[in-house]
Amino acid sequence: MTQGGAHPSPSGALAAPEGFPLLAHEAAGEGGLVYLDSAATTQKPACVLEAVDAFYRTNNANPHRGAHRLGGAATEALEAARRDVARFVGADADEVAFTSGTTCALNQLAYGLAGLLRPGDEVAVSLLEHHSNLVPWLTVAKLAGAKVRYLVPDRQGRVPDGEIDRAVGSRTRIVAVSHVSNVLGCVQPVERIVRAAHDAGALVVLDCAQSVAHLPVDLHALGADFAAFSGHKMYGPMGTGALYARRGAASALGPLLRGGGMVEAVFEQGFTFKGFPAVLEAGTPNAAGAAGMAAAARFLEGLGMEAVHAHGEALACRMAAGLAAMPSARLYGPGPDGAEERCGIVAFNVRGVGADLAARALDRRNVAVRAGAHCAQPLVRHLGAEAVCRASTGVYTSERDVDRFLGAVEAARQDAANLMTSAML
Repeated sequence: MTQGGAHPSPSGALAAPEGFPLLAHEAAGEGGLVYLDSAATTQKPACVLEAVDAFYRTNNANPHRGAHRLGGAATEALEAARRDVARFVGADADEVAFTSGTTCALNQLAYGLAGLLRPGDEVAVSLLEHHSNLVPWLTVAKLAGAKVRYLVPDRQGRVPDGEIDRAVGSRTRIVAVSHVSNVLGCVQPVERIVRAAHDAGALVVLDCAQSVAHLPVDLHALGADFAAFSGHKMYGPMGTGALYARRGAASALGPLLRGGGMVEAVFEQGFTFKGFPAVLEAGTPNAAGAAGMAAAARFLEGLGMEAVHAHGEALACRMAAGLAAMPSARLYGPGPDGAEERCGIVAFNVRGVGADLAARALDRRNVAVRAGAHCAQPLVRHLGAEAVCRASTGVYTSERDVDRFLGAVEAARQDAANLMTSAML
């Protein structure tokens, strides 16, 4: 069953690229755009764009404010979106607060839980983390006199059991890890990490920014206390996201932002807060964005997340196999054998060519990949590089796209040399 104009494509994509207006606009026969930067942001299906537009055309008012008809419609639209987004990640609606994205949610969690830290306490994070799940913890740990300890991944990019046992112990108060690496696409042993953390009496914060677009995610089953994810990485609008707090855990959080909408009562010398999730939603919410994020969740549910995962994993293995066979390419993270669970993300470099120059050479052939440290500098240095190229798939990516990408990588060394020559002329 598919929704929102998504239909299997004759090219082998899980959802027809024609259902994504930007990709349809960029299509031009065999030379059309191959978009392999979905880990940065996904393209948006028409149903998402229509949902955002429909809110502003028919429901535009402040939710949870005013007694007029439009205010009630806006409130219902926001709460319906909350129910859809919560269902998509295996949570209840009253466990999900809307945010502007993963970065906002993780900062809220770090500063909101900072009061639990004392001198000598420890926060465990993996070396795989995006800066958004590292810099806030480094900051609050320093303020509290606590220490950040690292779980170091193996060569495949997965945190082994021995690292979990070494890094999580009696001093650990918080464990903050990514479900899926945004650089390598490897899936982490979250259930094992959660068990070790809870056995140590620690809370678990899960960064699901990549996993929600690639895997079936059930936050209740995973057992994490808190989680964060973004709308724009799961085919929804930019500037949208969610913070999950397991029922019973939300009381440990202090709000980061304070003002309208999150207070129960205000007096001359004090105030009282509303309960979760309202306490974390100060100000006018991005209700249109929430409607678009919910439409994205329904779109992915229509495709089936098991099918989405299988599609991305197969394409990643195809990319990895092609890169591993090229003498001019260096592959990072999981190999092409499919031994480790992974998502549709592959990191690589072209030997003798800087990552940025390689990405520009691919762009000349209308293949869009990302180059740099991907907001994960400790991990990239651990890989022995300063920057890597990253190719990441979406439901609109086909085997034909992967083959065009591999052909472009094979030609990238000579193309990069031509670019350098042109720059010197």
